[in-house]
Amino acid sequence: MLSFKFAKSASKVIGNRNFHSSSASLANTTKLFINGKFVESKTKEWLEVRNPATQELVTKVPVSTKEEMEAAVKAASDAFPAWRDTSVSNRSRIISNYKNLINKNMDKIAAIITEEQGKTLPDAKGDVFRGLEVVEHSVNVASLMMGETVENVSKNVDIYSYVQPLGVCAGITPFNFPAMIPLWMFPLAIACGNTFVLKPSERVPSASMFLVQLAQEAGVPDGVVNVIHGGKEAVNFICDAPEVRAISFVGADQAGRHIHARGTANGKRVQSNMAAKNHATIVPDAHKERTLDALTGAAFGASGQRCMALSAAVFVGESKNWIPELAERAKKLKVAGGAVPGADLGPVISAASKERIHQLIQSGIDEGAKCILDGRNVVVDPEFSKGNFVGPTILTDVKPHMRCYKEEIFGPVLVCLNVDTVDQAIQLINANPYGNGTAVFTSSGAVARKYQREIDVGQVGINLPIPVPLPFFSFTGSRGSFVGAGHFYGKTGVQFFTQIKTITSNWRDDDISHGVSSSMNMPILGKN
Repeated sequence: MLSFKFAKSASKVIGNRNFHSSSASLANTTKLFINGKFVESKTKEWLEVRNPATQELVTKVPVSTKEEMEAAVKAASDAFPAWRDTSVSNRSRIISNYKNLINKNMDKIAAIITEEQGKTLPDAKGDVFRGLEVVEHSVNVASLMMGETVENVSKNVDIYSYVQPLGVCAGITPFNFPAMIPLWMFPLAIACGNTFVLKPSERVPSASMFLVQLAQEAGVPDGVVNVIHGGKEAVNFICDAPEVRAISFVGADQAGRHIHARGTANGKRVQSNMAAKNHATIVPDAHKERTLDALTGAAFGASGQRCMALSAAVFVGESKNWIPELAERAKKLKVAGGAVPGADLGPVISAASKERIHQLIQSGIDEGAKCILDGRNVVVDPEFSKGNFVGPTILTDVKPHMRCYKEEIFGPVLVCLNVDTVDQAIQLINANPYGNGTAVFTSSGAVARKYQREIDVGQVGINLPIPVPLPFFSFTGSRGSFVGAGHFYGKTGVQFFTQIKTITSNWRDDDISHGVSSSMNMPILGKN
């Protein structure tokens, strides 16, 4: 089978995987990473990771024991004082080394992603590159950790502040971006002087393991980054561990709200990016060809498994007449294994995900939507006959009450709604509970400005389909798509991983030559 050939070629490309067991009794298993060592788990419970294009076994992931998770947190806690006291310049040099190693090994990381997650190799490289951008920004973290000062707020009194790390932080990552999301989290956290415990998705562990292997090669000291594996038990452990000061999470609604509630109840900071229903608004004056190309890529790329995928298209007025041409473009997309040259869409992550997508498509049809392009019976090459493939699907005449609109499908399905005016489009989108991203396609500056001002969504694209900000800004999903103390990366990312200490100092001029007398009164600054 082609998957087996790819697995062998991927192993050749990737080279030595320190994070996979070489023990005969633990063949095909993934290790933990604790205190600078790849450790074979003593668990008796293992979770299978299968190539979603072929169902072939890639590895088995341990459900970490309580003792293993405690060891990871202890290693991070013990490493914190020395790492905190490492100069910000030296931390930045290590992050710079790390950036170079990621760039050098991009093809290897992408091959791992395609093998376990299924996305096409070009898309997997994009996954790595968008994470690399955050690492690059983290190299310059010193400029974002500068405190403030006001001299002589009162006679001989100065006030100044320091930006300091929190301590042990943790990250819980999803399956859809095996490199990008971990790289949103731990490089910035450790650049700020924290230590970190990462729990990658149990469906796609190996990209994270390779990334921590590279971090060790870059010079990150033992204990500064640690990796545990598992499901709900590992999540709850992170939420409850008293040493963990902050938790980063990207993933589904139910998990995100659980982590936020449980983590904050235990006094932790939590940032939680969750589900989305991202809308594109198409105005009739938009550039037709560019708009249709943008919709095709943003709706069906990565098989729709992006939190910023455009999964709902709102056609204003006569722009609805463009839908048949959109369907023709989508029909031409190539569905195949992610390593196949020219593939546009790979598989979805699991058989269960495929079944749920099928059910949501059918629910739309049952509620009155028209399926003008049905990808449920997509034909793929025989070597992928067991894969989790869904082809591009378009539902038209969708209404806001339909299940296919209200729920995040997370597959290559575009639901199309019709309105008469831009005002109606804005009203419809603002009534949706999610606020991750949106885009408007228009040639009118006035329409674009009205849209960006009135839309209640955290990230807006104008003639640009997936408006993910670069790392010197922050990822600012809002409303039902985000809960927490601060957004990912950029200035707010640094603020999430740090705390401010403010010092008020009093060095009197007359202390130089005279004794000091005591005062029992409340000090009043600024009076003199």
